[in-house]
Amino acid sequence: MPRVPSAAAAHIGEQIRAIRVGYSMTHDQLAARTGIDSSNIRSYESGRAMPSVHTLIRIADALDTEPGRLLEGVTLEQFDGGVNGRRAG
Repeated sequence: MPRVPSAAAAHIGEQIRAIRVGYSMTHDQLAARTGIDSSNIRSYESGRAMPSVHTLIRIADALDTEPGRLLEGVTLEQFDGGVNGRRAG
């Protein structure tokens, strides 16, 4: 099943890109530091894919930042379905 981008994925990708660029780091350098393929890094930064929690932590560690910084500003409404998309558990 193809990944569906969301506003949350785009926001997280923007955060990753801003920090990476702030360190003058290339996609390939971040890929080498994380062990994540550079094409996946590009997909996260463009918002085409949402990184898993594990991947987000690996990226944050490589960028010498807290994982929460990459999530700052993310709201439930940015995910497909928003608040009304919640399922009863």
